[in-house]
Amino acid sequence: MKYKLRQKIFALGDDFTIQDETGRDCYFVDGKVFSIGDKLSFQDMNGNELARIEQEVLTIGTKYRILRNGREFAHVRKKMFTLFRDAFDIEDREPGDFDAEGDFFDHEYRFTRNGRSVATVSKRFFSLSDTYGVEVAAGEDDVLILACAVVIDLCSHDD
Repeated sequence: MKYKLRQKIFALGDDFTIQDETGRDCYFVDGKVFSIGDKLSFQDMNGNELARIEQEVLTIGTKYRILRNGREFAHVRKKMFTLFRDAFDIEDREPGDFDAEGDFFDHEYRFTRNGRSVATVSKRFFSLSDTYGVEVAAGEDDVLILACAVVIDLCSHDD
């Protein structure tokens, strides 16, 4: 499945809209304005929360938690000491190694699970603000990968 993830330019928080490959809005990410650390609500278009993204502020390095139904479902940690690239370790409930790695200059990222590519994030065809194309392999958790793509965007702005 292909998506277009776009950060809203004139929003008070970190707000994103996510469209499917037909251009239909399918998800909305609502960033809270006044909070310690980033806090975002990942919602369907009816306002139902599918996930919550929360930055852990008292940690060494950058770490975000992804919650579903109030329970931690996954966490994303930015790996430190990488040269000319960004790398993220993603711990979820699936067995095996899940990572994202890419080029912070070109905003091109690849998600892998046990060495197999499961998603790509690309800013290549979009020059407006923070807009990314996200392609998710069949059978993968689209909401989890899109939430991780939002985290990567947030980490890119911290740098």
